[in-house]
Amino acid sequence: MIVLPDDLPISLTPFTFLLGTWTGSGVVSYPVGQSKATEVNFFQLCQFTALENGKLEYRSTFSDSEGIIISQEHGYWLLAKPSGEHDPGPGLLPGTGKPIIETREELESMRNENGGFDIEAIISNSDSVSELYFGQIKGARVDIATDAVLRSPNTKDYSAGVRMFGLVEGALLWAWDMAAIGSPLKSHASARLVKKDD
Repeated sequence: MIVLPDDLPISLTPFTFLLGTWTGSGVVSYPVGQSKATEVNFFQLCQFTALENGKLEYRSTFSDSEGIIISQEHGYWLLAKPSGEHDPGPGLLPGTGKPIIETREELESMRNENGGFDIEAIISNSDSVSELYFGQIKGARVDIATDAVLRSPNTKDYSAGVRMFGLVEGALLWAWDMAAIGSPLKSHASARLVKKDD
């Protein structure tokens, strides 16, 4: 059963199933150049934390079988909506006025034509790549795809990503397709995570 925290911002209600710390394992299988894809197992520690400003903080660490870190990700997920006077920024400018979403009715008015909520996410990783995702959250499923990828000229080629997260029988399953290193968009990695007791 999913329980809504008392202090959860209303705009984060659709993300409730993700909240907490998750651990588990997965597999990477992605061909590089003309070589055949080889499967590599990994372990993951993932955290989703609700912030007072209506954003969901995402942190994830991926390690190999010996505990050596492969990659780390950090980002923010939120409902997709135009910024208003109440929102802070740009920079450190404070927001003023009344937030757009203060009641359940105001949240429900933001449902899209599919019955879900449009969302956006910015995810940066330890390899100097930042991805801007757009998509939707519907029930206990998230589907997002990159709108833009920003990377250092010193990193390996990575041009697009598509990610899916879903809650299945209490476990968080995810899959990630990517276009990278000269290959078009194809399956890259997937994992099964279980929630740690708080």
